[in-house]
Amino acid sequence: MKQRLVVLTGAGISAESGLKTFRDADGLWEGYNVMDVATPEAWDRNPALVQQFYNERRKQVLNAKPNEAHLMLAKLEEHFDVQIITQNIDDLHERAGSTNITHLHGIITFAQSDKNASLLYPIQGDDIKMGELCELGSQLRPHVVWFGEAVPMIESAAAICEEANLFMLVGTSLAVYPAAGLIDFVPKQVSKYIVDPKIPAVNHYQNVIKIEKSATAGVKEVAKILIENA
Repeated sequence: MKQRLVVLTGAGISAESGLKTFRDADGLWEGYNVMDVATPEAWDRNPALVQQFYNERRKQVLNAKPNEAHLMLAKLEEHFDVQIITQNIDDLHERAGSTNITHLHGIITFAQSDKNASLLYPIQGDDIKMGELCELGSQLRPHVVWFGEAVPMIESAAAICEEANLFMLVGTSLAVYPAAGLIDFVPKQVSKYIVDPKIPAVNHYQNVIKIEKSATAGVKEVAKILIENA
């Protein structure tokens, strides 16, 4: 039986495919204030602007390609039961070939009902158009968890972390909750590999191995260690 390797990924892994998937330190995301494009209030205020913003992001995602870090995580399925939990809204893990992926914050290639978030629809092409409705007659919006909304997959993700035999954190600053709290569910005795050019504060956790590198270089290094010790 394969060991369960749980991998939590953040913006740093997608950045190496050319995607800015989250806000900069100044609170801007691709030049927009996140409060104007990533909250339920913004959608109520100006749905056309929010829709346009995510249509543009979706085009970027569809033009991006999985990088070596994504591909290596998919390849690790040959050796481990790899469970990926991602904060990213792109589909690069899927396109790299990973098969067990939990999207904490939704996935931009799907639309959801404005009235019932559990009604999901794959998007044909790059755009959701204003006037495109769900089966309840409500406007379709991006399948993305906005600030101020619940994170429906967080309990499933916590349960996955509790069953980890190995844990890897790639390209996340552990600044966004509730995702940042998932490492607390990983058993204390489990080895925790942290891959980031700027390692977040993790000194209070046990069995931490820090790999202060980019996602592509760091995942490659961790994969080599894990395979050798498997």
